[in-house]
Amino acid sequence: MSRVGHHIKAALHQIHSIAGLVLALLLALIALTGAIMSFEDEIGDHLNAGLMQVEPRQAPVLMPDELVARLKAGQDLGKVSAVTLSSDPAAAVRVRFARDEQGARPTSLYVDPYDARVLGAPRGEEFFATVRRLHRWLLIPGDAKGWGRQITGIAALGLIVMLISGLVLRWPRRAGSVKMWLKPNLGLSGRGLHRSLHAVIGTWVLPVYLVMTLTGLWYSFDWYKDGVVWLLSRPHVAAAKMQPKQPRAAARPEPVQPVGFDLAWSTLQREEGDRFSKALLTLPAGPGTVIRIRSWPKDSTLDTTRDEFRVDAVTGQVISAERYADKTFGEKIIANVLDIHRGAFLGWPGKLAFMIAAALMPLFSVTGILLYLSRRRLRRPAQPPLGRLVPGE
Repeated sequence: MSRVGHHIKAALHQIHSIAGLVLALLLALIALTGAIMSFEDEIGDHLNAGLMQVEPRQAPVLMPDELVARLKAGQDLGKVSAVTLSSDPAAAVRVRFARDEQGARPTSLYVDPYDARVLGAPRGEEFFATVRRLHRWLLIPGDAKGWGRQITGIAALGLIVMLISGLVLRWPRRAGSVKMWLKPNLGLSGRGLHRSLHAVIGTWVLPVYLVMTLTGLWYSFDWYKDGVVWLLSRPHVAAAKMQPKQPRAAARPEPVQPVGFDLAWSTLQREEGDRFSKALLTLPAGPGTVIRIRSWPKDSTLDTTRDEFRVDAVTGQVISAERYADKTFGEKIIANVLDIHRGAFLGWPGKLAFMIAAALMPLFSVTGILLYLSRRRLRRPAQPPLGRLVPGE
């Protein structure tokens, strides 16, 4: 190796080591919380199987506004912010509530669609909500508007630097040998074993970590998100998505007519017929009458494979309709960022692979720290034995 190459490799080694020492614990925390959430949907469905289904009846199901009115009659449950309705007559309605004045969100409820009887609160909801806030924002106050969002983004950028520098540092002389790349030497011990596990298993998970970090940055930095949208979307779609949000007018009066779900729900049923399996209707957070509707087709296999509508709750007019089938390939990638991030786009084997890769992150933190400490010991000058004269004394 030339002297220049040696200096470059030494510099990369320093960068890799410093980034790893600074970010080791943070990356381990983010990865472990991500691994916990890998099968959140499946775990939730299993825990709440008895709450999510009702006995179908001959009587018609309640319209959403009547269901909410019956639910709130005689009890203070807070302001309803969204309902999840289904085309399946045996599916319960899930009612979500807005945050209170302290910023806390009451737990959602499963409700019988025929008589508004409360079936129960979904088990595991608060646990996974806390894990999600820890994963995305490190439980730092402000959530998406706080510093936690930027800190996790910086950690993701640091991981990309470590992945690239680590790949360059371990590039073997026999680069075409699969064995050199993928087989750890378990016959070693101490520093040799730590190095083998760190390098070889790191090679196994490198593609997964790259996918995780490149998609995770979407949730941390607006400039990154806008860049991806500009790159993958059609020009008019990109321009619409990158429009800055208008500040809410504090003095704007509330609409005279109260905003409800019924008209928007009827509009969706008229527009979509029986093509959707379920729909999430969300009331506007502030003044306004436009309800956002996310609907999932019956053949949808991914949570992000959905259509999105905005409907005026007073007039029933469809303000916008964004259908998944009409998107370009790049726009479908954007729509599926979350499912790509967690490996769900590859089915349950992909989710399992991504979960295992995330769960392995502490291995790299531990072996990396051990390698650093052993390297420090090797560089430390040897101390003469006690009682032995040193030349010059």
